[in-house]
Amino acid sequence: MNNVMTTLKWYFLAVDVAFILYWLMTVLHLIPHEWLFKDYDHPVLVAWNWSFLPLDLLISATGLISLRQYGQNRSSWRSTALISLVLTFCSGLQALAFWAIRLDFDPLWWLPNAFLLIYPLFFIPKLLVPTEKGEKSRPRAF
Repeated sequence: MNNVMTTLKWYFLAVDVAFILYWLMTVLHLIPHEWLFKDYDHPVLVAWNWSFLPLDLLISATGLISLRQYGQNRSSWRSTALISLVLTFCSGLQALAFWAIRLDFDPLWWLPNAFLLIYPLFFIPKLLVPTEKGEKSRPRAF
C-alpha cells in the first residue's frame, strides 16, 4: 500500500465525514447555541457561513472519490486527492482570514479551521513526487 495513502485515508475519512456531519447538523439546527460563533444569526454571517457549503461538499466528494479510486487501483487517485487537499487548505485559510479580520479569536472555531489549513501541507508535497517505480512525478495537467 502506498505510504502516503496509508495515513491520508484516515484524514480524508475524518475530515470528509466531519464536513458532511457539520452541514447536516447546521441544516437541522443541532449545533448547541453556546457553540455557535459570534453573531451567528446576523444575515451577513449566515450568508458567509452558507457560502462554504459548496466548497466543503466538494472537499468531501473529492476526498471520498480519491479513496474509492485508490481502492480500485486507479492512478487518478493522486490528482483527486491533491484537489481535495488544496480545497481543504483554502477552506481553512478563508475561514481564518475572516475571523482574523473580525478580530474574533474563539478557539472553538479557530482550532478546526487551523487544522484544515495545516494538515494538507504535510501531504501535498508527497503527492507531487514519485513514490513508486514508474509513477509519474506530478499529476497530469488537464
